[in-house]
Order: sequence, then structure tokens, then C-alpha cells
Amino acid sequence: MAPASQTPADTPSASSASCTPGTSGTSGTSGTLDTSSVSSTPSASSASSTPSAPRASGASESSNELPEEIRYALDIGVDFARLPKHVAVIMDGNGRWAKAKGLPRTAGHKAGVDSLREIITTAVHMGINVLSCYAFSTENWTRPQEEVQMLMHLFAKTLIHELPLFEQENVRLRFLGDIEALPQKTYEVFQKGLKATEKNTGMVLCLAVNYGSRAEIARAAKLIARGVAEETYTLDEVDPDLVSNNLYTAGLPDPELLIRTSGELRLSNFLLFQLAYAEFYVTDTYWPDFSRHEFVDAIYSFQKRDRRFGGVES
Repeated sequence: MAPASQTPADTPSASSASCTPGTSGTSGTSGTLDTSSVSSTPSASSASSTPSAPRASGASESSNELPEEIRYALDIGVDFARLPKHVAVIMDGNGRWAKAKGLPRTAGHKAGVDSLREIITTAVHMGINVLSCYAFSTENWTRPQEEVQMLMHLFAKTLIHELPLFEQENVRLRFLGDIEALPQKTYEVFQKGLKATEKNTGMVLCLAVNYGSRAEIARAAKLIARGVAEETYTLDEVDPDLVSNNLYTAGLPDPELLIRTSGELRLSNFLLFQLAYAEFYVTDTYWPDFSRHEFVDAIYSFQKRDRRFGGVES
């Protein structure tokens, strides 16, 4: 599989950037994937996207108990009035997790899907508005072809399998990155997932696939330059807000908390513009072992930070 191009796209960005591309990818993927079960009918749920208190949807209908992660959050003192609106996650360590257990790297990626499912559900129950997860970077195309093909197939298969969960939890799906360059089957499944969840009103789940922040910023610069040339706006109107409105995350709040697993202390070309004032939480835990408790711990750590945004206390 050839590396994806990082040339900026020619289509202006909108608040749903990369969610409705006009052309599909051209490369194939291994295996056969049945997409007929992916519904294009969105959920009619009308749950609020900004819950102000713990919700109990994760508990059994026959029980009045709160979801376990909510009880844990209350026990350690999480303030549900001061949650980060947007949490970004660099899901790292799948391969090392597998190696430590004597398993192939593919086993680590499959185990990572279980962790992602748990964290999505936890974020919904906690009342997080936006969850952005780094799944596949523009640099990941340099990995062995067999691993890349397996990942593309896993992305599509997982999305098909998880759509009922997205409907149950009222999650709206969004992609960050150039998904038009993905294999045809993966691209088609992503489009069906977007269609199936487009009217959901709960948490926005952003999956960064074929994403690189430098390429994203270059794309935004090209779109802005074209807008100035076409007199859509003047050079004096170019400011950080205009740049933000031309990124894949247009219309979303910037992440306030970044979680990175596996202990690495770098951004890896992820949301470089958007993370300007985010608080970092780094754990040595590999992604497949990252639990709902540690996600809550990250939020609690965030709430203990003194966020001054360049200012000083009076």
C-alpha cells in the first residue's frame, strides 16, 4: 500500500470537514467485509450533548445504580460541573503490549479496540462533549503492508460492529484526516457510519484516521489563501479563528485535556494547533490496558491543574 498524499485538499473546509468527501479512495484492502448491515437511518434520540450531571444509562434497566465509572468518579471527588468539554487521546502502545505478552502486533490492535469501546462509553456517561482519538497517522503508512491492511480492515469491521453502541449512546461520528485516500471498502463503511449517526445529538466522537497535523495546517493555509485571492475575505481578516475554522475540527471546542498512553512524551503530529492550551496526562499504561478508572483519574488530574492561559494570579 502506497503512502497517502499529504497534499492539501482542494475543497474548502466546513464544520463537518472530511465527513462528506466527494470521491472515494482507490486502493483495496485485504479480506472480505460485509457492509450490508450498516444502517443509514440515524437515531431519533434527542439526548443533550451537554449533560450537567452523571447519567445512569450505563446501568441495567432493572437497577437504579449509577454506572460504575460514575460511582468511582464521585468517590475520588470529580467535580461534574468542571469537566473538560473536549478530551483528546493518543492511543499508543498496542504493539508493545502484544510483544510483552508474546503475541503478534495485530493482537495488540484488536485488544485496543476493546479499550476504545470502554473509553467511549465512559466518556459518554461522564458527560464529555467531544472525544477525539488518534487511530492512524499519515506516518503510519510506512509500517509493514500486512499490518496496514489489517488495520484498514479492522477499522471498517469495528465501525460496523460498534454502530449499535453509537446509536444506543447517541454518539455522533466525525473523522479527522484525509479519509478519501483510504481503501475503498474502508472509506465506504466510514461514509455509512457518518450517515447513520449524523442526527445524533450526544457526544461527538472524532476518529483521526490518515491524519497529520502539519498536513492539516498546510491544507488550511491553502484554503485561506484561496479565499483571499477570491476576495471571500481580506488579508486583515486572517486570524487564529479563521485558521481554526479551516481545520478538520472546525466548529468544535479545542481539547482541554490530552491523554497519552505508553509513557511517550511527544505529540506525534496530533492536533498541534488545537492543543495550544491543553493539559497533558501521560501514563505508562499501554492502550489495551487503559481502563475507565484511569480515564476518570485523568479528568480528576485535569481538575487539579491551575490553568492561567499565560496570565498570572492577581
